Amino acid sequence: MSFLRRTLAAAALSLATLAPMGFAQAADLPVKAKAAPELPWFILIDNRVTYSYIFDAAQPGMFSVNPNGTVNAKTTKQVYSFTHFDIWRYGQNFFTISLYKSDHNDPAAPCINAGVTITFAAANCAGASEIYGLFRSTFGWNQIFNTKAFTMGPLQNISFEVGMDANTENRFFGAAKRDIVAGLQFEFALPYKGYFNAAPLVYYEFYNHNSFAQCGSGFSGAIPGTTCLSDGNTKFKPTWAVETNYYMDLGFLPEAYQFFSISGRAAWYGKKGTDTEPLPALGAVNGVYPTKVEFNSEPIRLTFDASKAIWGPKFSHFVDIWVAYRYWQNKFGLDHNAPSAACSVTIAGVTRPSGACTESSLYSGVTVKF
Repeated sequence: MSFLRRTLAAAALSLATLAPMGFAQAADLPVKAKAAPELPWFILIDNRVTYSYIFDAAQPGMFSVNPNGTVNAKTTKQVYSFTHFDIWRYGQNFFTISLYKSDHNDPAAPCINAGVTITFAAANCAGASEIYGLFRSTFGWNQIFNTKAFTMGPLQNISFEVGMDANTENRFFGAAKRDIVAGLQFEFALPYKGYFNAAPLVYYEFYNHNSFAQCGSGFSGAIPGTTCLSDGNTKFKPTWAVETNYYMDLGFLPEAYQFFSISGRAAWYGKKGTDTEPLPALGAVNGVYPTKVEFNSEPIRLTFDASKAIWGPKFSHFVDIWVAYRYWQNKFGLDHNAPSAACSVTIAGVTRPSGACTESSLYSGVTVKF
């Protein structure tokens, strides 16, 4: 995000180098001093829409068994997203909301798995739909305290960061995630107008839902608070998180081919209790296991600036075509090696990981700025 800020700063610096020349030529004229114009409240506003495709997504608990006995825990997902980014007087705001549409291997209710309803009757349910929103906001120390003290070497700024995530879906699981984050963000400069941000945060998922753990669902025990949840609502323990992201133009390419950039992100979320917190981890008794550190990443995305290539620099990043690799281990904090219903499968009396709690996929899309 700091790339845009530095671009504006570079432009301002270019104008500043011209100012002394003008004043020198008119030094003998009486000039009334003028106060520097105040920055507008919003320095930049950027809105984009994206269509993307995840080739081999995974959804915990969702899989099918092939005729040869192998397990297919992969699902394709189409993603429709709106993203807003702005730079304002004291920091930056980022908001994105996405609709994820799965194929039949990740079905909507009343199916509890591919081709199976809650009564275990055969059915061909439509692929699930999920809406997921994420918001992050920073408050820069340089801006708040009107100083450059927090710019040292590659460090460009330190900021307070706050944010939240929320989702809703039409799977039988009925997830309704609500979490908040708060902490610091450290912004570093990379070559070719790039940046790297690292944010150590406190993460608190204070609300979610799990129909499989609800008392009376037929998939859990009968002791509220011990083997089942009376209403299916979960509440996890606060934990730590580290979120990072980077961006860099491939400025080392010949000028005629400078339409490419790379970017990426990686985030770690600490253990947050059991996978159905506040239920205790009783293993086979209630199917509840401790959570593990979650790793959610898109380590690299290669972007082709199609609008710049076709219409010139004035239209840079109005139309981007990109391809990325996506890797998500212990999805939602679920232990991918645990013998849980979410992450394992039992065939012919043998229980083994199903692969549904690890996502490793090619990811591609088109983004349009408006």
